[in-house]
Amino acid sequence: MPVSNSGTTRITVLADSDTRWKWGALTASRLAGEGSMDEPGSPLHLDGRLLRGRATPTVRQLEEVGVRADSLREVTAVEFLREVEREAPDVIVLALVGGAVQAVLHGLARIAGASGERPVVVTGYVGVVYEKLADGLLLRHGADVVLANSRQDAERFRAVYEGVGADASGVVESALPFLGGAAYLEKGQRHDPYTVVFAAQPSVPDSRAHRTYLLRRMVQHARMHPDREVLIKLRSKPGEHTTHIEELPYQKLAKGEDLPPNCRLVYGNMGEVLDRTDLLVTVSSTAALESLHRRIPTAVLTDLGVREALGNHHFVGSGCLASWDEIDAGHSPEAAPEWVVRQGVAPDGTYETAFDAARERVASLLAQGQLPPIAPYYSLTTAPGYLPGILARHHLGPDGAPLPGAPAADREPGPVRQAVRSAARGAYRHGVQRVAPVIRRMGEL
Repeated sequence: MPVSNSGTTRITVLADSDTRWKWGALTASRLAGEGSMDEPGSPLHLDGRLLRGRATPTVRQLEEVGVRADSLREVTAVEFLREVEREAPDVIVLALVGGAVQAVLHGLARIAGASGERPVVVTGYVGVVYEKLADGLLLRHGADVVLANSRQDAERFRAVYEGVGADASGVVESALPFLGGAAYLEKGQRHDPYTVVFAAQPSVPDSRAHRTYLLRRMVQHARMHPDREVLIKLRSKPGEHTTHIEELPYQKLAKGEDLPPNCRLVYGNMGEVLDRTDLLVTVSSTAALESLHRRIPTAVLTDLGVREALGNHHFVGSGCLASWDEIDAGHSPEAAPEWVVRQGVAPDGTYETAFDAARERVASLLAQGQLPPIAPYYSLTTAPGYLPGILARHHLGPDGAPLPGAPAADREPGPVRQAVRSAARGAYRHGVQRVAPVIRRMGEL
């Protein structure tokens, strides 16, 4: 990959949550060459920028991801754009929700103008795309590279862009950047004790009744199989937020349950938890793809139905759909090989080449020197009633310029501003996790 005059490829990742930081930082590493971030004298200089918002990750969440950056700080969209205008990196990875990607793209387009002197812009998805396909994709259009995590996604992405008359050349098939780890034990072997891991999700399912049901089935399974260990793998601690809002954390629900000694809540890096997993159970977590990559038996629950709202419809045809009754009876699903291949999971060893096309695309763009103007599908011509609202949420006007009163990038927040920001976040999280559920229950009376 061509590099800047310093001999180092400078990549900046802008992320808005812990999971998107993980995806963005590891994508940067894959683009620069697998493993380069951890090697002395690495050709990659990684700057991390965390978009200020409700899901800005905590120090603990960042450490759990386990990705090192040469610099890391919190910014607003306007601050980020001003920083890029002062000193542009070689590549920008936008690991953001769709609306934020679109806002930054319009801001970058204004900065670059028609000169073509701008960074290469890469974006994509952190996991399974099972909802808002057209909306999310069109909000990401305009990036030089839109990464698709599988062959199936690449085909769907191109179909959406071509279907609205947008340029689809930026869609590049790759894979999830955080797949890895040792393959599961050979058949006939197992860990001691046999370990069942439930991968929890913040917002799936979203009702108290369904989340309580799942918790009680885990407890029941642990009691039925005292020789097994049942781990409930949690995404965040109380008060922390991730990509999706978690109104009813399992930690809170577990306080009303009598957990047996062989059933417990755990945190930590998912890869490390999978190192000791014999069976992964989930509703629709991306952890299922990590598990399948390592050939670990994986069960996608059908207890609450196979529904788009749950995301488990994505696993139709996978061979992984199962119920707790079947798991209690000893069922250990085997994934359908043809389905796994189409999902970019690549347990056959081809994962090593999964990012070759993306690296070649980025290298080709960097070699051009001057790039064509950023031209998102959404403009004041195609979406005059939609786009201005998206930009305004990030203090940008219809032309991508900062609105009056937008925060300055050249002053660090003082202690009073930091205290107010911290209090505001705390109030928001309290409202989401405590007040909102009460109001919802009152409304159901």
